[in-house]
Amino acid sequence: MIDETVIETRLERAREGLDDAGADAVVCFPSSNMYYLSGFDDEPMERHLFLFVTTETALFVAPEMYDAQIKDESPITDVRAWGDDEDPTALLETVGDELDLGGGRLLVDDRMWALFTQDLRATFPEASFGLASEVLEGLRIRKDEAELERLREAARLSDAVSEEIRALGADAIGMTERELAAEIEDRLAAVGGDGVSFETVVGSGPNGARPHHRHGERTIESGDPVVLDFGTWFEGYPGDQTRTVVFDGEPSETFREVHEAVLDAHNAGVEAVEPGVEAREVDRAAREVLEDRGYGEAFIHRTGHGVGLDVHEPPYITSENDRELEPGMVCSVEPGVYLEGEFGVRIEDLVVVTEDGCERLNDSPRTWRPLDE
Repeated sequence: MIDETVIETRLERAREGLDDAGADAVVCFPSSNMYYLSGFDDEPMERHLFLFVTTETALFVAPEMYDAQIKDESPITDVRAWGDDEDPTALLETVGDELDLGGGRLLVDDRMWALFTQDLRATFPEASFGLASEVLEGLRIRKDEAELERLREAARLSDAVSEEIRALGADAIGMTERELAAEIEDRLAAVGGDGVSFETVVGSGPNGARPHHRHGERTIESGDPVVLDFGTWFEGYPGDQTRTVVFDGEPSETFREVHEAVLDAHNAGVEAVEPGVEAREVDRAAREVLEDRGYGEAFIHRTGHGVGLDVHEPPYITSENDRELEPGMVCSVEPGVYLEGEFGVRIEDLVVVTEDGCERLNDSPRTWRPLDE
């Protein structure tokens, strides 16, 4: 459970943000935003479950089956419950009248299902609508020390399994990508992780040239480059790291050249991270290395993304993002080169912006060679 004083501080900052945005309420549904502001976490579902945060109060509108659970998990104990035999929009209308939202400006969760945004619009036809990120992005983008400690531990657990898997060496030859992914996931659980942050990527040989190939039935062969991209959750925060390894045998000279180029690009990107630098400058630092080596056109995605309660969130490290980095921001630096039909190489660390530079959250070896047990 998130400490009550942390929730109170976040709610107060959200209320200040509402004033600055000229808005009357943030309306969240089950999401990382709801968890951030309340400490209550659940999966989206077909039932109406909302958190209303106004400049004066915070309350839930929830199915009655959630009443005790919300009060147990969140310091926000004002829960307006509706039964399965009742129309939840009637309760929404009552709450809206009480909070004087009928003609106000409501900022709805960016990922709220259309079903619920449509019901809010129908219930409050005179209101205007925007996105909760107008207020919440600025709050969430800089992590506090408690968040950073969770991210550090998620990174440590992910690194530990990366090293274990890469120590398999020749024992990985003959496994399918799916089998190796299952091994990774078992080991993440064994070290104390809480499931996978995202579907594990094991891209062997030509499959590695597809940046978001997950894992399939291809058998890992001697000399294959294998992209390993995975992480685990720790107390609500994710790990996310990538290494590219050859488990056994000798790779091609082209692979060695590409891996060296990607590692140099990765290090250049990390070295560019510091307060006051625009996100696009980090992208440019990494991208220029690959362009200079002749692989610019094979780098087909952004250099990185923010990480927090969500695996992908602002700030996005793209060629056009002029947002300046600030202490407490966390992002990935993950340049890659993808040669269709041959192989891919990606190297990724998470970094946190500090007062005078950055701190790498990942520190497992970045070599392509298998590790000693």
